[in-house]
Amino acid sequence: MKITGKFWIITVMILVAALSRILPHPYNFTPLVAISLFGGANFEKKWQAYLVPLLAYILSDLVLNIIGIKGFYGVSQVFVYGGMLLVAALGTTMHTAKTIKVLGYSLTGSAIFWLLSNFGVWFANGIASGPAHEAGLTLGVTYLRALPFYNQFSNQLFLGQFAGDLFYSFVLFGIFGLAQKKLLVLKYSKA
Repeated sequence: MKITGKFWIITVMILVAALSRILPHPYNFTPLVAISLFGGANFEKKWQAYLVPLLAYILSDLVLNIIGIKGFYGVSQVFVYGGMLLVAALGTTMHTAKTIKVLGYSLTGSAIFWLLSNFGVWFANGIASGPAHEAGLTLGVTYLRALPFYNQFSNQLFLGQFAGDLFYSFVLFGIFGLAQKKLLVLKYSKA
């Protein structure tokens, strides 16, 4: 297995974006969907498309824990990582990174992640709950509370995620697009 310059450029871009979480930022304004989508769209090998963004995000969670910010937060974290894998799978279907495509894929990735991560919150909170949870009665309340117009906290969660997804998607795809025009290693190699 030969690792190319293109592989390293994509990997470093994903790692830098993931580690940007340690910088001050608006609530929930993270590169999670963007790095998954970007990796899925640009790595030639599928295992790289799934593994590199996931490992970069786990590393950023570890760094956050080390510096005293909660990076790992329990059972619902599994759904976060699962959402990343689904968004990476979505990214593998993006054959060209045109602006409108990046926008559409980013919005779709945001929706996938929102649905799965909120299901994870419901699931994690329901582990200690009784029959109402088992009957699924609280699932609708979990999604209702996650809607951006429900309350100020939900508004911050959703708008931060949405803005972060769009911002990081356009930054990653934009920088990579410019680099492809300038760097021969990106023009003629496979990741």
